[in-house]
Amino acid sequence: MQFTEEQIFNLAPDESSKKSGKDLANPSKWVSKGANEQALWGECQGSGSKPYQTQIDLQNIAFKCSCPSRKFPCKHGLGLLLYNARQPNDFSTSTMPAWVEDWISKRVEKKEKQVEKEEKPVDEAARAKRTQARELKVTDGIDELQLWLKDIVRNGILTMPDKGSLWFENMAKRMVDAQAPGLAGMVRSLGEINFYAEGWQSKFMDQLAVIYLATKAFQNTASLDETLQQDIRTWIGFTQNQEELKEQTGVTDTWLVLAKQTSEVDNITTERYWLYGTASKQYALILQFIVRGQGGQLTFTPGIFVQAELVFFPSVSPLRAIVKRQIASTMKASFSGYQNWDEVLAAETTLNSQLPVRGERPYLISKLKPVQYNQQWWLQDAEQKMMLLKNEQRYIWKLLAISGGEALDMALIGREDQYEAVGVWLHDEYKLLQ
Repeated sequence: MQFTEEQIFNLAPDESSKKSGKDLANPSKWVSKGANEQALWGECQGSGSKPYQTQIDLQNIAFKCSCPSRKFPCKHGLGLLLYNARQPNDFSTSTMPAWVEDWISKRVEKKEKQVEKEEKPVDEAARAKRTQARELKVTDGIDELQLWLKDIVRNGILTMPDKGSLWFENMAKRMVDAQAPGLAGMVRSLGEINFYAEGWQSKFMDQLAVIYLATKAFQNTASLDETLQQDIRTWIGFTQNQEELKEQTGVTDTWLVLAKQTSEVDNITTERYWLYGTASKQYALILQFIVRGQGGQLTFTPGIFVQAELVFFPSVSPLRAIVKRQIASTMKASFSGYQNWDEVLAAETTLNSQLPVRGERPYLISKLKPVQYNQQWWLQDAEQKMMLLKNEQRYIWKLLAISGGEALDMALIGREDQYEAVGVWLHDEYKLLQ
């Protein structure tokens, strides 16, 4: 497939890599190069005697380079891909060199070994014992957390701004020790509230109520629907065996990669890929966790269409998924979403009744126009109803430049009354805002 320059720049791990990649998108930098439907490769002359061997798996977007950089993709991978996007005729279609074929073969072999590993029998008794031991630790942690929550309410919240982030972090670490990382994240979110902003008290109490609801739900899971039980365990931080999940039949579709969001905590980078199925009309969230200095197996470029089979985690309202099988990447364009904010809010109301503890979701909405009101930026629909933009300082000027202030179909991520624009459609082409 052929990438646009914008899509390639979205793959860059940082600004310096993006700049260096631009410099390397030059024919004079490459000793040899080639391409076929499966891979793209080239040898880039560096400071040493031997050129760096750079290769890209085009079917399941992945990079490899012999340079010493620990960034993924490195500047050579970005430069090669950018060079190919600008001057595809410079790349002859030929048989892969041995060093490229060897890498591609090893990737295929690794997948086959993974399948063999999945087929090995599981010691169910040992797994049940581990699960029981963890649930006991979680139960003890929840008891401690509930006491902490009740103390906050009993003593009042006006002193919360004086507590400092360390006070919240200590309880979050206690939840990590109790093997309840989901609750740890909820507690951290309390400490991340802007206590200088007007109305912080409402946000604080809302989040406090969500945490308490999650803990009480876990204590009463036996009386709830089986699917909702799985949601509750996910809130707490229990994970599901992904290899077992892959045994289920997934949803095969052409998925548009709406956005990629990255965060880092304790040297672990979390990548969040938001997808939209053009045929199924289903949204999906794919998470990838990467230890600093290592590369991720999954590289979805925001703005491209990926043909893949996704398997969704069990949920009352399925959203998180894993990739069972990636077929190819295409440039097909399609859009169908909500018509106005009333439809979005109706969907949110239904979701809240089904799943009161949940994160953000993507939405595709037709004909939204950026407008300024009371010195703030809003998105106005065709019915003249408006919704306040979240984190607009990151992208408002790009949105205005692309839209010219006119209404466009948009992709947003958020919940209830908080939405962040991540992309727009202009002349049937999806444009990223961030």
